[in-house]
Amino acid sequence: MCKEIASEKRKSWSLFRADTGRSKFICKKMKKKWILLAMAAIVFSSCELNETPKATATEEDIFGTESGLATYSYSFYEMLPDAGSAYNMDAMADYGAVNNLNSFIREGGYSAETSDGWSWGNLRNINYFIEHCNDPNVSEAVRNNYLGIARFFRAYFYLDKVIRFGDVPWVDHALDIDEDAILYGARDSRTVVMNHVMEDLDFAFQNISSTSSDGTLITKWTALGLKTRAALFEASFRKYHPELGLQESANNFYQHVVDAATELMEQGPHSLYTGAGVEASQRTLFISDAPVTQEVMLAVGMSSNLAVMSSANWWWTSATYGPRYSLVRPFINTILNLDGTPYTDRAGFQQEAFFDECQNRDYRLAQLIRTPGYQRAGVAAPPNFSSHTYTGYQPIKYTLDDPYYDNGAYNINAIPLMRYAEVLLNLAEAKAELGTITDADWAQTIGALRARAGVTGGLNILPTAVDRYLQQTFFPDINNPIILEIRRERQVELALEGFRFNDLKRWKRGELMANLEWSGIYVPALNVLMDLDHNGTYDVVFYDGNTGGPTVTVPPGCARVAIGGSSTNYQTLTTNNHLEWFKTQPRTWYEDGRQYLYPIPATAIVKNENLSQNPGW
Repeated sequence: MCKEIASEKRKSWSLFRADTGRSKFICKKMKKKWILLAMAAIVFSSCELNETPKATATEEDIFGTESGLATYSYSFYEMLPDAGSAYNMDAMADYGAVNNLNSFIREGGYSAETSDGWSWGNLRNINYFIEHCNDPNVSEAVRNNYLGIARFFRAYFYLDKVIRFGDVPWVDHALDIDEDAILYGARDSRTVVMNHVMEDLDFAFQNISSTSSDGTLITKWTALGLKTRAALFEASFRKYHPELGLQESANNFYQHVVDAATELMEQGPHSLYTGAGVEASQRTLFISDAPVTQEVMLAVGMSSNLAVMSSANWWWTSATYGPRYSLVRPFINTILNLDGTPYTDRAGFQQEAFFDECQNRDYRLAQLIRTPGYQRAGVAAPPNFSSHTYTGYQPIKYTLDDPYYDNGAYNINAIPLMRYAEVLLNLAEAKAELGTITDADWAQTIGALRARAGVTGGLNILPTAVDRYLQQTFFPDINNPIILEIRRERQVELALEGFRFNDLKRWKRGELMANLEWSGIYVPALNVLMDLDHNGTYDVVFYDGNTGGPTVTVPPGCARVAIGGSSTNYQTLTTNNHLEWFKTQPRTWYEDGRQYLYPIPATAIVKNENLSQNPGW
């Protein structure tokens, strides 16, 4: 019976989400049309804080039955990344070379006039539910369960707003049209807002009754997971941004991380998935049809039967649909050798050929990009220089290996949004920042993640030596080897999962968005046919773009890539003969640090003169 109910919930949500992708309409007072199929259609949406929700079902239908509360709660899931966005959340990151720079990192490309995100419809929807979820015909325990889900999403909503804008108005009820003091008031401090976020997540954990799901619905453990994420962001933002004057309170939030993560690890149902072995376990989480709930705590589910599919393959393999996202060599260099030593300790690593640099590395390298031996539909598939990669490091984390999925929204693999691995990383970082991390903590967190990826050395003891390459390239102000290694582990384990830009912001390392070299594989010489995966077939030849083409005979199927020249190709070589992309297109991170927050949209300030603009904008 429970399984049947869960199935109906998933079906209702999937249909609801599928509909929101298709059924948009123009209306001054409505942002989206939501059709909830478990009962008469309920439409709750608004663009303004004081807009009255619309409903086609009676209030008694909605708030007087458990099924009504459940169906309403499905509307909150609209806030999560969906099938069209969950696989590209790291689209703007320091380690991703792309075919077109985001306006946010182009000189003069972004302003208060073009800013967005100052929208409050989801908050109005949540607060309306919280205010009206008080019908005594539904038991208190049931009501509190759905109130917990609502408050989870309110915390999720506000975390996003604080990350984006810093100080924002805290509103905990559905506003009436005459509440001018709030509607046209100033922003509340992030201190006020983040304290409320912690309170909401505590309530969610204490009252949500679900302890397990198929991975697509919120549970009490998801609430704890989000608390570790939110508290870690706030703790480190306060610590590494002294201009806020909040450094003394940073440790309180680090302790929130420790407490929530410890509770989850000791009492929760999740653990690291290792069922596919060291060579495939991590990637399995991203290419399985159903969420691997041993580790995946929340995911976007797909269904070909319900026409809920993603374009992940298309985005990650296309020459035109996606940005031709290519990881860069400085990041790839930080992935360890299998024995746990830094790759950059290898003698001559600067001139290693692609095949050689991929050998004896942490198995996450081969689960992240196309490496020698990778196949698609049984055919060798080296990095595709003819229509995708700029650097040679072509991601595969979200893509299915059958080329069938490459040309449309066909992907049926579930996309993780929260994993147990993240909780381990959050705990390790918080304890390291507090100075309380032990060898046992290291083994349980970083050591466990590295062991899952086949790394054999340094799993049970805290590191004592600073990796100079990692420090100088990414974190020059960090001298603590433990914190450095945790940051290495975080960027490797969570690569492409949507954390990177926020991590750089909270660590105050936004300069990497402009300064990290977008370089690629080593090219020993021009006009040399290269067999990247050593399978006996030539894959690419690089030639001087100032000439008419390669000076060697190029066999069919071998990509030709111009280096320099007068074409629109921005492919060049570094001084040590590595590919470099977009060298002539400057990326910008302003010295005044304005990009650590987005500007308040100018239209919002015009409406409310009490809103202050973020510094620098």
